[in-house]
Amino acid sequence: MQISLLAIAESVALVGVANAAPVALKRLLSNHCSMPVDGGLLMRDGRPLLGPSKTWRGVAIGILAPAFMSPLMSLPWQAGALVGATAMAGDCMASFLKRRLGLAVSSMALGLDQVPESLLPAISMRAYVHLTTIDIVMVVLIFFFGELASSRVLFRLGLRERPY
Repeated sequence: MQISLLAIAESVALVGVANAAPVALKRLLSNHCSMPVDGGLLMRDGRPLLGPSKTWRGVAIGILAPAFMSPLMSLPWQAGALVGATAMAGDCMASFLKRRLGLAVSSMALGLDQVPESLLPAISMRAYVHLTTIDIVMVVLIFFFGELASSRVLFRLGLRERPY
């Protein structure tokens, strides 16, 4: 089985952009236009469905940013949009599970915060590039460790409220 370094790099780049764009836009716009995806809905357990940090603005930029970036990598815009949509779906799924577990909004759940939002997009990239199972595992691992490392750097630069 051969590893496709280019496909892994493209996938990690698009997943990274999908996940970084909402954070960057929040820094630029603060809470302007930040309607929560869940509309403030509380579940039977009294906890929010997703929480206030999952916004329509974040979902939109999380899909649009990789869609605009993918042609720069000679991939169709649809590849970036699909990566963004699946990254946002994974992120929302993780938030839903974290709320059910009673974890605070923006708290870290090691693995739960990284795996769904990198695994789902990596699987979706198979429609556009040749990714083997090993390649997908590599995408997830690179994103996992990359997010942990970049979180600390962004915190030290004052761009993140707290590090993971």
